[in-house]
Amino acid sequence: MTTHHLRTSDIAKAVGVHHNTIRLYEQLGFLPPVPRGDNGYRLFTKLHLDQARLIRLALCSTWLGSDIRRSALAVIYASAKNNLTTALTNARAHHRLIRDERGRAEAAADVLEHWAQSTAAEDHLKPISISKAAQLLHTTKDALYNWERNGMIGVPRDPKSGYRLYGTSELNRLRVIRTLRQARFSTMSILRMLHLLDEGNTDNIRQALGLPVPDDYPPDDTHAYQFYNTDQWLMKLGEIEKSARNMVKLVKAMTTG
Repeated sequence: MTTHHLRTSDIAKAVGVHHNTIRLYEQLGFLPPVPRGDNGYRLFTKLHLDQARLIRLALCSTWLGSDIRRSALAVIYASAKNNLTTALTNARAHHRLIRDERGRAEAAADVLEHWAQSTAAEDHLKPISISKAAQLLHTTKDALYNWERNGMIGVPRDPKSGYRLYGTSELNRLRVIRTLRQARFSTMSILRMLHLLDEGNTDNIRQALGLPVPDDYPPDDTHAYQFYNTDQWLMKLGEIEKSARNMVKLVKAMTTG
């Protein structure tokens, strides 16, 4: 049976990248060995096309962090070496990592919604210093300074000493900020959400954190939802989780030829 060979440009067009990107994948060891014809041209096959598709699915998640990047590359390298059983195991593990990441983001949004909808607690706690606040929140003073500099919180000062004083309302707000930062929400999206809450708008919190605005949302309020690409965290995690599921399906298909 004659094998149908593909050109570099064919692979690049099929996966939506520049042909130099395919050559880079080859240099990085992302692709199985590519034989050459008598004329020196690369002779790609469907195996290389499937691998290129797998690479594109895997690389869309690598910016999420070192653990996820390593797990994505583990799938790519195992598949490139034709260790498809290992690649499938790695792809499933990668999917679990993405699913867990999305779960943390959803949990952070739930915490926020609960906080936003609850009645404001009275300041029953005696105000504490920034050092004690950082210790209580299991974070650093630098983080608290940074959140204040970025406009996420205003902290009252002792009229005599000028030192910051953290009461119950400040600590509750900081707990929410810390939870959202741990869930990788951007400073911009948190600021936008806090601005809405400070205006008394406790609706559409998830939209402020990056979910799409419903079609029937009042047009005069849409200015608050001009999202930067990096702010669409929950929506992007949903897309990346879908890509991770497709990775598992693709590797399964590759094992059967």
